[in-house]
Amino acid sequence: MNTFKKEERLNSKKTIQCLFASGKSFFNYPFKVYYLLSDANSSTSTAILFSVGKRQFKKAVDRNKLKRLCREAYRLNKSALIKKIKEKEKHMDIAVVFVGKSIPEYKEIEQKTKKYLEHLSSIV
Repeated sequence: MNTFKKEERLNSKKTIQCLFASGKSFFNYPFKVYYLLSDANSSTSTAILFSVGKRQFKKAVDRNKLKRLCREAYRLNKSALIKKIKEKEKHMDIAVVFVGKSIPEYKEIEQKTKKYLEHLSSIV
C-alpha cells in the first residue's frame, strides 16, 4: 500500500486546469491544498501533484528536494484517505503547493502532511 505509482500522479493538463479553476482549497502552512471531489471514473481513487514555486526557490535542486520530501510523506501516510475515498466510491484530484520560505525538516513536512490528509478525509 505504501507505493506511489505513475497512475496516482496528476499530469493531465486539462484535469489540472479544471482542478485550479473549479476545485476548492484550504491553507495549512507551508502547504496550500487544492482538491476536486468527483464520482469514481478511473482506476485510481486519488491523483495528486506536488508543486514548489520557482520564485521562492531559484535552484532546481531545492525545488526537487522539497517535492521528493513531500511525495515521501504523502506515500507513507495516504492509506487512511484512500481507504475512505474507496468506501464512498469517489475520486479526488489533489494539488499540493508548497508556499513556505525555507526548506523545513522532514519531520515537520510529515506532520503537516498528516494534517492536510486528515482534513481531506473529513471532507470525503
